Amino acid sequence: MFPSLAILALAALPLAAQNTSALRIREHTRFLSGDLLEGRGVGVRGGDLATEYIATQFALAGLKGAGDGGAFFQKVPLVGVETQPSARLFAAAGGKEVDFRWLEEFVGVSQKQESETRFEGEAVFVGHGISAPEWNWDDFKGVDVKGKVLVLFTNEPPSTDPKFFDGRALTYYGRWTYKYEEALRRGAAGAIIIHTTPTAGYSWEVVRNSWGREEPFVKLAPGEPALAFQGWVTREAGENLLTLAGRTVEELLAASEKRDFKPIPLGVRIGGILPSKVRQLDTRNVAGIVPGSDPKLKDEVVIFTAHWDHLGIGAPVDGDSIYNGAVDNATGCAILMELARAWAGLAQKPRRTALFLSVTAEEGGLRGSEYYAAHPIYPLAKTALDLNYDAVYPWGRALDIVLAGAERTSVLPLAEQVARRLNLAIAPDAQPEQGHYFRSDHFSFAHAGVPAFSIGPTTKFAGKPADWGEKAYQEYNAKHYHQPSDEFQKDWDFTALKQAADFGLLLGLDVANQEKLPDWRPGDQFHR
Repeated sequence: MFPSLAILALAALPLAAQNTSALRIREHTRFLSGDLLEGRGVGVRGGDLATEYIATQFALAGLKGAGDGGAFFQKVPLVGVETQPSARLFAAAGGKEVDFRWLEEFVGVSQKQESETRFEGEAVFVGHGISAPEWNWDDFKGVDVKGKVLVLFTNEPPSTDPKFFDGRALTYYGRWTYKYEEALRRGAAGAIIIHTTPTAGYSWEVVRNSWGREEPFVKLAPGEPALAFQGWVTREAGENLLTLAGRTVEELLAASEKRDFKPIPLGVRIGGILPSKVRQLDTRNVAGIVPGSDPKLKDEVVIFTAHWDHLGIGAPVDGDSIYNGAVDNATGCAILMELARAWAGLAQKPRRTALFLSVTAEEGGLRGSEYYAAHPIYPLAKTALDLNYDAVYPWGRALDIVLAGAERTSVLPLAEQVARRLNLAIAPDAQPEQGHYFRSDHFSFAHAGVPAFSIGPTTKFAGKPADWGEKAYQEYNAKHYHQPSDEFQKDWDFTALKQAADFGLLLGLDVANQEKLPDWRPGDQFHR
């Protein structure tokens, strides 16, 4: 007989409080974000050092290797494509031609995985590039865009009606990943997003730093279709492009937000020459397990995830070219390692197995977690839950915690109980329009039907004004997100990260010991 969940919970609470350490989380964060690791790029020395460090910590904690051949590594075969600075993008109409400057006015990459890609096609403006029959919305309205170059905005039609594109909250239709997927499905030659900070939710500097470097892709099969170009242009470059068509950004943005919108042929030809450095990426996920204790349930698994990669070495900013990624996501990896150590140290192991998975290439489009979901170590049908950590703020003691997406699942009541035990409020997502749920590794599991969400970040901190957390987030997002300045700071207070680790430990224990596998709420789009 196993003890009741209530008894387990009471026993686990002091354990979590006593057996996780803010200091250990701090030191893991410091090491992973140091210059020695060169920004933890994928397929380079810094990334290899990061994965060796995480695997070593797993081994020292007593975990067993769950990767290839019983090792701690699951190889993830990817192809890196890096557009070269001599890349050219141009638009032409009526005898006039406009060239756009690499990094300053445009960024992007070819999906074709070849040393040089050339393309040219008629430009068609397709609004937000969305085809959503469940909301009676179609930006394509039967127009054949095969071979065309699509021009569009990211995000989706604005609404406060929760029954229309989920109101203020961004759906997957609003993510740039969906835009390129839909363009590929429809046979377009390429797709170009006109960047505006309101529609994207972040500045051009974030786009440039994320896209002006090597991009990882799953290797194409022979004959598999691919976009010749997927990329972005600045708002100013978008104005210059649309001027050739006698249009403006404001005009087309307004048009794109009406239900009767129809695709607009721009009478402009867009083309490009994209020389690319292409290489096979030697990269990997780090995977360790603590086997479950129940003979019947040990083949089922609770997964904890955090991505180890960041942007590596890139364009210098104020003389600094190392994109250290201290908050994003050395913090999440540090929590993952401390959780693994605490879980492995439990005297009474939970009924289900726990898998601790640090994934590669999140910054390149969730490639590592996407690969795991397609090649799972444990069958997805026997995967109870994924709890993910990505960018947790080390700014003091938390008063609340954000669990965006937990409300989609049957796990929410347990999460609420854990929050009460830890004296934490559960705060709503302060920026639902940013679509955070679709931007981190838990989404790869959700997309495959596994209940999944991220733990964190905190919006309110003890001893600070109520709006301090929101202001600090805005400052981080504007000045440090995907910048070299996302560096470890000696005065950071890691109490909130310990609290996030405790929360995941307690919730994971509850899920690992309950009788039934969790599921999505009835009617949710990701329902098993």
